[in-house]
Amino acid sequence: MPELPEVEIVKRGLNQLTLNKQILGGEVLLKRTVAHPVSVDDFLGGLEGKAIAQWHRRGKYLLAQVYKWDRETPEFTQVKQNQDGWLGVHLRMTGQLLWVKPEERLHKHTRVRLFFSNQSTEDKKNPTHELRFVDQRTFGQMWRIAPAKEISHIITGLKQLGPEPFSPEFSLEYLSKQLHKRHRPIKTALLDQKTIAGLGNIYADEALFLSGIRPTTLCKDLTENQIEQLHIAILKVLATSIDAGGTTFSNFLNVKGVNGNYGGVAWVYNRAGQPCRICDTYLEKIKLAGRSTHFCPQCQK
Repeated sequence: MPELPEVEIVKRGLNQLTLNKQILGGEVLLKRTVAHPVSVDDFLGGLEGKAIAQWHRRGKYLLAQVYKWDRETPEFTQVKQNQDGWLGVHLRMTGQLLWVKPEERLHKHTRVRLFFSNQSTEDKKNPTHELRFVDQRTFGQMWRIAPAKEISHIITGLKQLGPEPFSPEFSLEYLSKQLHKRHRPIKTALLDQKTIAGLGNIYADEALFLSGIRPTTLCKDLTENQIEQLHIAILKVLATSIDAGGTTFSNFLNVKGVNGNYGGVAWVYNRAGQPCRICDTYLEKIKLAGRSTHFCPQCQK
């Protein structure tokens, strides 16, 4: 599943490629991909004639600020005056957002297509690009939120998110308070989106390795120094992965269809049976709360 770094990479790519271009319409190839509104016609109709001012990320959600497109003045002041709701996307396990030319072959797992036109074109019937939502496992979702609606009332998962790791709210004091006296394994606690927004299986394993903490350690048994090291490690692995373009072990691609590179330098994730990069001990994999968990039995005590 794409985690915070991968979704951040997609967001940045979308902001480079899709802004201030008129949405001419679209096609929904799998109806259940559209979570809101119920009607596919309402979903597409609510986007037609609009444009995207900016993409934002909240946890693993992508949120596009939509405005009524104006060919003459697509300036920021005009965008603010013409705000017209939001487009939400969650990639789930295998979702991809790809920015392609209309003539590119349609992938068999394409679920939604949105047709875009450059600002300069006068031909509203012939898009210059498409934004395609490709999703093999079909768990991904899209939402169209009307301007009168509160986003979190439609995308209810937003209400359950804790602070962003790079925000001031995710302080050492906050993390220590969240973990203090909890009787569950630290790996399980890190995967709770109410604790940290966007952190997932890959980077929880990586952060625990860098902080020298075994994933099965109960939160209540962590020392203040361990929590401090963990706080530092979470920020470090997320930043490193973003710089590497994210992780591709199976499905992740950025909006141009390019793999992420972090997997080649991962410390422990997906490396069970291989030697630790620090001590040469063979890495192990266990199941913890139903999730594959990778660690070094020597470096993580």
